[in-house]
Amino acid sequence: MAPLLHKPTFTEDQLQTVNNAVAMSEELVSNHYKMSASQWLRPKYDVKTLVELNANEIVEGPFAQVVRYVGKRQNSLLGSEAYDFYKICLQDHAILGALQQNDQLQLLPFVLYIVTHELVHIVRFSKFLQSFDASAEEKLTEEARVHRETQVIVGKVQLNGIQLVLDFYSTWQLPIENLQDPIP
Repeated sequence: MAPLLHKPTFTEDQLQTVNNAVAMSEELVSNHYKMSASQWLRPKYDVKTLVELNANEIVEGPFAQVVRYVGKRQNSLLGSEAYDFYKICLQDHAILGALQQNDQLQLLPFVLYIVTHELVHIVRFSKFLQSFDASAEEKLTEEARVHRETQVIVGKVQLNGIQLVLDFYSTWQLPIENLQDPIP
């Protein structure tokens, strides 16, 4: 796993904070979409940090990514029993780098936003509101849409430092043409 070399990873204390953020995110997204516990278990997913990722799941830039796999029950021969399994791949090095560059950001509210954002993607994929295999342009539009939805969900939370995170992501509230990378 060479890509992990020289990349900072979460400490044990930070992992506990990440676990708390994940639990809060799950509850917020479940409540927002009015999903029961049984509905929430249907979109199968897991959240992993850098030390648990495969080399192809480690990226530079984003704070997290959702990777889709095909799941199947063990010993199942029927293709009809296959299901989408999503893996939220937290990029510790990118998250820690952002916290280091902006000392006003705090780990709990920052990861709360990141995981909530990724869970909104998973709900949208699972409800067929967005295709996982969309074009680059569609993905950019979807990214802005999911950021707006995340802002609504997380914006209701009374948590120290959450407004700084919302401000950090405020550029995603701009019209979509302002979000595209300039052509050199």
